[in-house]
Amino acid sequence: MSEEKHDQQRNSRPDAPLGSTSTCFAAVPRGAEEIAAAELQALGISGTQVGRGGVAFVTDRAGIYRANLWLRTASRVLLQLAVFPCATPAELYGGVHAIDWTELITPEMTLAVDCSLRDSALTHSGFVALKTKDAIVDRIREACGSRPNVDTASPDVRINVHLHRNVCTVSLDSSGDPLDRRGYRLEHNEAPLRETLAAAVVALTGWDGSMPLADPMCGSGTIPIEAALVAGRVAPGLQRAFGFQRWLDFDAEIWERLLKEADSGIRKLPVGLITGYDQDSRALKLASRNAAKAGFEGQLHFFHAALDTFQPEGDTGVVIINPPYGKRLGEEDELKELYCQIGDIMKKRCRGWTGYVLTGNLELAKYIGLKASRRFVLFNGAIECRLLKYELY
Repeated sequence: MSEEKHDQQRNSRPDAPLGSTSTCFAAVPRGAEEIAAAELQALGISGTQVGRGGVAFVTDRAGIYRANLWLRTASRVLLQLAVFPCATPAELYGGVHAIDWTELITPEMTLAVDCSLRDSALTHSGFVALKTKDAIVDRIREACGSRPNVDTASPDVRINVHLHRNVCTVSLDSSGDPLDRRGYRLEHNEAPLRETLAAAVVALTGWDGSMPLADPMCGSGTIPIEAALVAGRVAPGLQRAFGFQRWLDFDAEIWERLLKEADSGIRKLPVGLITGYDQDSRALKLASRNAAKAGFEGQLHFFHAALDTFQPEGDTGVVIINPPYGKRLGEEDELKELYCQIGDIMKKRCRGWTGYVLTGNLELAKYIGLKASRRFVLFNGAIECRLLKYELY
């Protein structure tokens, strides 16, 4: 949709979906909820409530914009519209229809509905999404005489329906595309680590850019780039657009101010602070291109090296390794040797450093042969993983 059309829509509807403050929910990969709560508090958003798979908080319009721009570990920021009991299709339709959608959507706009449900009488997410859509468009048609269309790919307004134990929460998705889509990953290799999970790993190490960080199996560079965003004080959402920019009440003045603030705080990284290594030359080319797109051309250094030749520069630092988990049949046996090798290299070549290994296979992790001083639980999608910390004296 053109900017001119968006402006016309906003001018025709001065009423705002956001009041002075709104109840919001940052959806987060499981295991990273406490990190996201700390991120929100660092942004000046207080009163956070950590729950399973996310963090609830109350903030104003600028806070919603700021959360989308700066949150590293969250996948979406949802703005709550209504909560109601919902055990039947009629209760679902009635609860959604009761919301004044004409404040939020005009007939000329497009919409999409996402649904997640758990432990409820209504068990089919597709049906719930369809019934929600029907209630929204019926309410708008009754008021305006015409209805908005559905656009699942790039809607003007994305609505989120969460049904848990027969309680329905209807929210506006202020993010649009998931927040892990930072805009820097032009291409990736097989089984890439999601940016939000890589950011959670970096956060759990406590690394802040004051010492070197090395990734000996960096692939297309996600962990080094997420570390660089932290050290360079770069807002992870600086290169992308968000769902709230299409809302009727979008405040461009507030948004421009936040972008300028973010832009003015960026700092250049010192040479050799962050390094990545991989034996796959194609993956390294992708890593270099992705790093350049993220704004770190010449600041991140990638080297072609097999794991058995890895040698970090310096006496102290953080080394992060994300080896394959061996989820396919027959892969585990092949990977035992790799995990043995990881243990040997950390023990012999990384003395004085702190080692971290992210794995979704605890049986393979035993072959590292070192005692982990800490274990953090993180979920890579549906895979329950451990981030294992090793003190390498």
